[in-house]
Amino acid sequence: MASSSSSRTLLTERRLPLLLSFFLLILAILLLLFSSSSSFNYFPSAKDLLPSPSRSSPLPPISKPELPSNPTSVEDFDETEADRDNGDAADEEDVGGGGGEEEVNIKWEVCKGGKTFQAADYIPCLDNWNAIKKLKSRRHMEHRERHCPKPSLRCLVPLPSRYKVPVPWPKSRDMIWYDNVPHAKLVEYKKDQNWVRSSGDYLVFPGGGTQFKDGVSKYIKFIEQNLPAINWGGHTRVVLDVGCGVASFGGYLMDRNVITMSFAPKDEHEAQIQFALERGIPAFLSVIGTQKLPFPDNVFDLIHCSRCRVHWDGDGGKPLLELNRILRPGGFFVWSATPVYRDNARDQTVWKCTMVALTESICWKTVKKSMYSLGIGAVIYQKPISNSCYEKRVENNPPLCNEKNRAGISWYAPLDSCLPRISVGRTDIQNSWPASWPDRLNVGSSISEENATLDTKHWEKIVNNRYLQDLAIDWSNIRNVMDMNAGYGGFAAALVNQPLWVMNIVPANGPDTLGIIFDRGLIGVYHDWCESLNTYPRTYDLLHSAFLFENLKKRCDILDVAVEMDRILRPGGWVLIQDTAAMIKKMRPILHSLHWNTTLHKKQILVGKKSFWRPNETST
Repeated sequence: MASSSSSRTLLTERRLPLLLSFFLLILAILLLLFSSSSSFNYFPSAKDLLPSPSRSSPLPPISKPELPSNPTSVEDFDETEADRDNGDAADEEDVGGGGGEEEVNIKWEVCKGGKTFQAADYIPCLDNWNAIKKLKSRRHMEHRERHCPKPSLRCLVPLPSRYKVPVPWPKSRDMIWYDNVPHAKLVEYKKDQNWVRSSGDYLVFPGGGTQFKDGVSKYIKFIEQNLPAINWGGHTRVVLDVGCGVASFGGYLMDRNVITMSFAPKDEHEAQIQFALERGIPAFLSVIGTQKLPFPDNVFDLIHCSRCRVHWDGDGGKPLLELNRILRPGGFFVWSATPVYRDNARDQTVWKCTMVALTESICWKTVKKSMYSLGIGAVIYQKPISNSCYEKRVENNPPLCNEKNRAGISWYAPLDSCLPRISVGRTDIQNSWPASWPDRLNVGSSISEENATLDTKHWEKIVNNRYLQDLAIDWSNIRNVMDMNAGYGGFAAALVNQPLWVMNIVPANGPDTLGIIFDRGLIGVYHDWCESLNTYPRTYDLLHSAFLFENLKKRCDILDVAVEMDRILRPGGWVLIQDTAAMIKKMRPILHSLHWNTTLHKKQILVGKKSFWRPNETST
């Protein structure tokens, strides 16, 4: 009996470890299977990455959606190398003017010139003379603001008679073809300030300006030496240059890893923004008139004005209040103008009675005032980081804004006459300064690191595996790029190491993600694609659109958007369109009617290349 009991005990003792080991093995296998399934290498589409709330609302996390049963969008690109090598030929469909879709029967005509513009430079919303001459006032630059024709004109902008393929970057920063922007007025008008010179077939840009005749590089260095906290390319990444001239300030800051949004109105400084874009420098047309600039609140690290001819005290100080609105808390305003350094009565009146009084009323601190060279000086102001100074003012003028009465998105919105409060409820998130560049690309102050990383990885996959490799695009000739529906800015982030820049467009009627884009160290504007953009013709090398047109067609005719794309794209330029299968099928024949070549890549990406064709009396 003892022997039998001892045997059972031995079996029990051996069985329990065996059973336990078997149970742990099964559990490990189940966990491995679950982990493999849940970590399927899938990134959400561009549509899934767009948030629904406004920027002021907490942003939802980006989660992995369920795979659709019959996807019509670019969902993921996880084929093997063999798939890419063997499958592309079958999936590419090259089309020059046909392709099985219904043809669009349009008799295209070239645009005609007007009283104040040449046809080759036509900008529909800024050259609407019929609307401009009906204005009751031009006192606040109303005639430089947008006045879009209704309905849109369906004509194609002609090319300058001797138009050439643009000079490539970086050579273009210093010289462009005169025949591409055949305007010589600034050569004579600014000959003593080294803006631009004529040299044979070229226009040459020596890097001078009204306040830095001996070179902008020294001027940029002077600013940082006077205030090392500016730290170009580290602390200061995103800059606005007001009244930028030919944008040499922004062009040379690129050497410091600074991206500058340069803007000026379309005025008597003929073609200054056109020069900037032809040079490959970010720029757009706008004016501080009666409406807000198309930017969110609190986004620019530094704003610069060098003799920008803005009357900051105009209309009760609204122009300076507009700069305050878009300047990040703790950000700097660098102003170089004659009232800063000249002692005559007129300039000193402007300095003491205008700038000193205005900046003190909005609690800007004068950080530095110093002389540069040749008798020229500059002053640097800093915006406060809290509301404490606002609340301590003896006189509540300008008053603090009632946030309920302010427009949500700065699109056709009137200028504020009040001071927006600096949000203190989310001080450590929304108003903290972003990380230094390039860390801020994925560690922004208004988007979680997880969301930013996921967005960047999604677009890096598409850009690296498809756009840069498989589409036969010579990216060495791509400099000016536009993302027509930018979302979080992931497309631009994926291209950040390429020698190009991206203008991120956030549709004014969609989710407001533009503040996030700026927080990541990128640039962009609000825009409604049912209207024309504030840029000259032939100013972009590549247009990118992710799921824009399906929603856009509910409000306007896609044909008008195609006409605008043709206007702003350079001959030989590219367009990349991701959208539903039905929308791609609709867009393709429209591009064919414009004599563009198209390719449908992987049955998901419509690739178009603009030709040099323009309609004439014998062609349609």
